[in-house]
Amino acid sequence: MKETAAIAALAIAAGVAAQQSAYGQCGGVNWTGPTTCVSGYTCVYSNDYYSQCVPGAAATTAKTTTTKATSTKTSSTKTTKTTKTSKTSTTKTSSTKAPTSTTLSTKTTTKATTTTPGGGSGGSGCLVTAYASISSAVKSCTLITLSNISAPPSSSIDLQKLQPSATVVFAGLTTFGVTANNDFDPIVISGSNILITGADGHTIDGGGPNYWDGQGSNGGGDKPDHFIVVKKTSNARITNLNIKNWPVHCFSMTGNQGLTVSGLNLDNSDGDAANSKSGGKAAAHNSDGFDISSSDYVTLENINVHNQDDCVAVTSGTHITVTGMYCYGGHGLSIGSIGGKSNNTVDTVTFENSQIINSENGCRIKTNSGTTGTVKNIIYKSITLSGISDYGIDVQQDYLNGGPTGDPTNGVTISNVQFIDVTGTVKSSAYNYYILCGSGSCSGIAFSGTSITGGKTSCNYGSCP
Repeated sequence: MKETAAIAALAIAAGVAAQQSAYGQCGGVNWTGPTTCVSGYTCVYSNDYYSQCVPGAAATTAKTTTTKATSTKTSSTKTTKTTKTSKTSTTKTSSTKAPTSTTLSTKTTTKATTTTPGGGSGGSGCLVTAYASISSAVKSCTLITLSNISAPPSSSIDLQKLQPSATVVFAGLTTFGVTANNDFDPIVISGSNILITGADGHTIDGGGPNYWDGQGSNGGGDKPDHFIVVKKTSNARITNLNIKNWPVHCFSMTGNQGLTVSGLNLDNSDGDAANSKSGGKAAAHNSDGFDISSSDYVTLENINVHNQDDCVAVTSGTHITVTGMYCYGGHGLSIGSIGGKSNNTVDTVTFENSQIINSENGCRIKTNSGTTGTVKNIIYKSITLSGISDYGIDVQQDYLNGGPTGDPTNGVTISNVQFIDVTGTVKSSAYNYYILCGSGSCSGIAFSGTSITGGKTSCNYGSCP
């Protein structure tokens, strides 16, 4: 137990360390540290005392400026995406690409040699320290720092009307008043070419212990079902956020085009233990890290997740790449369940260069009984498994009311699925491979360089190892 805790701690530390050079403070009154950002980032001030390196123009030397900066429009620059290093130390290699990013118009302050991401005349940096000021900042500012925000009960941090190319920085501790409502979304994000990021040392705390009862969204007391909703974004980026103790599902991502999420730490480890309401089970339940639906060209990269359900679950969408994940304690990297929804197509999804540790499942595809849909062109590549309790590789077509029946149906077709270099161990009571297909509904499932040991195998498809 001590060993696994140490591994998880190192994983989180590695993700945080990777942020510091690009997202550290870079100047201000009494600041004695570095005053130059790394190449591709620029120093932006929220007030005389606080500054932050954020993606923007070339490296600049910081100078003190005022809280609200007057700005003038300058030339456009094209954004260049970089891949951060997580504990897997891998570089994204998927051939799928998001639509070309649009250019970000830039602003130069009159009191400092700095450039801030963001467009539109009159754009400026705004430091927000009170919840009531968020809505006005969203309307008028292109660089917003949310510092130590305490949202009252039933009050979302609503970032749906951000200006094009706006940047939002979470700083300090962000908290939320208890809201016993299944439909309440604590954070909602939408916009075009936006950046959502975090300052060094920040935490977004979902207050999970106020809600956890071991039942999640399956019953018990009312609780916010989705903690952070990202919807209808275009060429957006979410980077370097530290999130802990979300009530049920963490990220719900739907209707997005060209979304990149990188360098996040999602820590729901406090929910592993039972509490007075969970009947001896883990207090947190249904605590998915990322749920992706009806979205195209989405990339998740270099992210640490410690939770009690799916690390990532794709229920519909195309051209989705998930790479450099460290998944601990949950249900692994999943597609599904598919069928019976408004969108039942999953096409061109790659999971690669990731670790799944002490989890129920490793790589899983599940479809719903008696429904229709399509799952095709799926790759699981270079995935390492350890301490898996149920299924190493799992393909099932028999889900009904959220659980397997043992009786597969063939309304959802699964085709061209490759498991490449998926290796590791499962517990003796678990399945190395479990494949249960409907009659004629699975085709082109292939294994290469894949070896999972320690358990048993059940497979009604011909090519199982």
